[in-house]
Formats: sequence, C-alpha cells, structure tokens
Amino acid sequence: MVHSHVSSFAGLPVLRFSPGMALPEDPAGVAWRLEVEDFDADPEEFAGLVQAMLDEVPGEAVRALVVGEWGEAYERPLPVDLLVAAAHRWTGLRAVFLADLVGEQCEISWLTHDDVTPLLAAYPALEVLWIRGAQGLRLAPVRHDGLRELRFQSGGLPGAVARAVGDSDLPELRRLDLWLGRSEYGGDATVDDLAGVLGGARLPALRRLALCNAEIADAIAEAVAAAPVVGRLEVLDLSMGVLTDSGGAALLAGQSLTHLRRLDLRHHYLSEEMAASVAAALPDVQVDVSDPQTVEEYNGRQYRYTAVGE
Repeated sequence: MVHSHVSSFAGLPVLRFSPGMALPEDPAGVAWRLEVEDFDADPEEFAGLVQAMLDEVPGEAVRALVVGEWGEAYERPLPVDLLVAAAHRWTGLRAVFLADLVGEQCEISWLTHDDVTPLLAAYPALEVLWIRGAQGLRLAPVRHDGLRELRFQSGGLPGAVARAVGDSDLPELRRLDLWLGRSEYGGDATVDDLAGVLGGARLPALRRLALCNAEIADAIAEAVAAAPVVGRLEVLDLSMGVLTDSGGAALLAGQSLTHLRRLDLRHHYLSEEMAASVAAALPDVQVDVSDPQTVEEYNGRQYRYTAVGE
C-alpha cells in the first residue's frame, strides 16, 4: 500500500492548485497538483478545476503536473482527455504523474485508467511519466523521442501494457519501472510479455530497469540471467516480489552482473545462505537483500506475497 503523496516531483516541490489562489513568484518552479476534495465528485468538478488552472496559471509555466483525486477513481477512468486537450497551452510540460492517490483514498488495484497513448502523442517533449494503478489501463506501441523515465506502479499490470512498452521505440528512455503485481489483481504479465523489454532493442539508452513487485519473480530472474538488455544497465531492481532461492540460483548461474552499480532484491523470500551468496558474488555491487519475508502456511499450503497488491 502507498501511504503518502509525493511532496516533490521531477525535482520540483509539489503545490496544489486552488482557483483564485495567489500564484508563486515563479509558477514554473513548482509541480502543480490537480485534485478535487471529494472522492465522489462529479466529472464536471475536475474539468472545471483544469479549466481554472488553464485560465489562471500561465501555460508556458506548467512544467510538471501531478493528478490526484479526480472523483470516483475506483470506477471512473482518469480523464486523460482533459490533459490532451490542454497540450496547446501547456507547451512546457515535461513531467506528468497520473493518480497520486494513497490507499486511504483508493486501493492501488482499484485505480481506474483508460488508454494513455494519446497523452504521449499530445506531448512529444514529455520526459517523465508516472502512472499509479492499472485497472482498465491501455497503451499502444508508440515512438516517443523525449521520454526519459517511465514508471508503472500497480498491484497488477496487464500483460498487454508490458508488451506495448517493449514494442515501443523509446530511444532516450533511461529508467523503466514495471510493478507487475499479482494475478488476482489483474497482473497477468508473463516473461513472454516482457520479451521486448528484456531484449532492449528499442530501448538503447536504458540504464535502470525495475521488474518488481512480481509474483513471477523467479521466472523473471531466470529470464534476466540471459537478457541482452542487462549488459547495459547500471541498476537492476527485482525488489518487492516473491524471489526465492530458485531465482537467486538463476541470477548466480546467469550472465555476469559485476558491471551493475546496484542490484535491488529487498522484500524477498531468499534463505539467509542464498542472500549471502548473491552478495558475496558481487562484492563491488550495492546488493540490497534487506526486508526478508517469511512464508506463510495455511491448511498445508504455502503463501508468498508481493509488497503491493490490493
């Protein structure tokens, strides 16, 4: 569960927009937050808020945007169309965070989206895109020459979205985070769905890859052991998942990881011996094997859980 909103985004402090507010001396020096008060607000209320910001904040000064509650986020898709329609005004927009809501507002697996492809098409100079939640989320393969950071935070990422990312041409992308999640929350992505990402042919600048929060962590570790993209990475993040000794052994037996600056395996199900073996094999790499988890048993069955689910 996510417990707090971002206080800064894209290197800028977050400031909530309110109609009629006194603007900061430098409107371009903040990340503007758009959100309504009530979780069940009508669509017109959020649309009116966007229009008020268009009327009151100089368009060219909007560099970063954080979207919070838009009203009935648990069943009504985030209105990306309003952001797309503002593209001709927000010509300086470089960073967008869709759905910065915490668990007390809406469970991450309930956050509802639609097709986000038009947002990328409308903002060809966008550099950073974060998306929280994946219910109803859709993405078509695109070419985007500006994007440098793309993060999907979810309790269950659809395989179709993972495939679309791997099939997209993102020549400047340096960081990619995929929280894959659990099947019970819509996380049906398989290793095959990650083939484009792991191959890396369309991601030539990628230096940080997170395939985390995954119930298929062992299968991912096995695939990573031979994945072409790994050789160019500085940071590999397989944290928050259900990595076991099987996955640890695959990492040890696979391609060299000594070139990495950091290997993040925190929140795992590795034995103490395997965790120590992985760290010992990479003495010059920052290996994080903190937050070990304990397998739960019930009626003779074993249960392992990702860090973020519902």
